[in-house]
Amino acid sequence: MRDAVSALDDTVPGKFEVTKEGIVHDMVAPSGPHELTVLRVRKRLEKAMPEELAAHSGSPDVEGESEGILRLPDIMLIAETDMEVQGAFDPRTLLAAVEVVSRSNPDNDWVGKVRDYPLLGIPVYAVFDPRTGTGSVMTEIHQTPDGPRYSIRKDFVYGEDVTIAEWTISTEGLPRYADVSPGEWSGSGSGSEDSGGSRGAESPHSGSEG
Repeated sequence: MRDAVSALDDTVPGKFEVTKEGIVHDMVAPSGPHELTVLRVRKRLEKAMPEELAAHSGSPDVEGESEGILRLPDIMLIAETDMEVQGAFDPRTLLAAVEVVSRSNPDNDWVGKVRDYPLLGIPVYAVFDPRTGTGSVMTEIHQTPDGPRYSIRKDFVYGEDVTIAEWTISTEGLPRYADVSPGEWSGSGSGSEDSGGSRGAESPHSGSEG
């Protein structure tokens, strides 16, 4: 899995992730509102968390070899001691994963990662959606006929406080994408993904920001 991605990295620009459904190719550079959301959420989480924990953004990625999944969350809540590894982080050491939805491929965050993160054993998944000014926090992994899925989903609206794992932060002042048409809201997760999971998937080599 990693060898295949490394081979693509050497010849094709962009970021690659591997899912149960294939390869997601991120050709779109993250926008300002996307990166500012990551920055503000990360700083607010680190202010609330104990010093020995980190709200980490950037490399390395997380890899589930047995599941055939390779992901790079926008923010990973993880103990500093669990970062002292060579290569990818063990996804089961993450306390939570946080994603900021991209304009170009929202289903990557609202469908694909809702499916993949419980498979990797990540106990909490938080999604911030600058298209709509809303988000969700998903918790409590349980087994279904389609595999592990989150059983609890708590939605929030920008301006509310939100709790991710054990830490509560404000969502005041988080940026929105400008000029979002109603058609771009289709990946908001409402009806497209629930605690049982849907079979919506990324198409190979699709572009996304996060």
